[in-house]
Amino acid sequence: MKMTHTTLNDVWILEPTVHEDDRGFFMESYHSSRLHDLGIDITFVQDNHSLSVVQGTLRGLHYQLAPKAQTKLVRVLAGEIWDVAVDIRPHSPQFGQWTAVKLSAENKLQLLIPAGFAHGFYTLTPNAEVIYKVDHYYSPELDRGIRWNDSTLNISWPSSTPILSHKDERLPLLEDAELPGD
Repeated sequence: MKMTHTTLNDVWILEPTVHEDDRGFFMESYHSSRLHDLGIDITFVQDNHSLSVVQGTLRGLHYQLAPKAQTKLVRVLAGEIWDVAVDIRPHSPQFGQWTAVKLSAENKLQLLIPAGFAHGFYTLTPNAEVIYKVDHYYSPELDRGIRWNDSTLNISWPSSTPILSHKDERLPLLEDAELPGD
């Protein structure tokens, strides 16, 4: 497995070793000791799987507060997404900065997003299936979010008119959000 920096400290692109032949491919999508060897020592406890039927669906920007803040390992099983991580750690020198990576079933890349970051994705294809591991169970009372189009973040989403859930339409701006460490 190859690990590559993004523009944000602590957010990594993971590229698995893929063995392909005329039958298809084989890869290890998760290998705890290999990640440990790369300096990533995380115990994941839950897998989440989403299907977005319509191209142009945006999910996010989501995060959980401590003590159940989540590290996420995101990958795409079908289709393609524009995956975004935003540093929302109040004392971080990169506070409010974001990075984005195109993840697809074809490129098999994964994005490791640590606790203290908001996460969201935009579907570039119909029937996009996303699976991600988390290191803490979902906690509705600690579930938070930030509005996808907050002008202070200035995220370059592929569209200015995404399909949103009612929950995501009502998320606060960064300046009004409850953040990690507040």
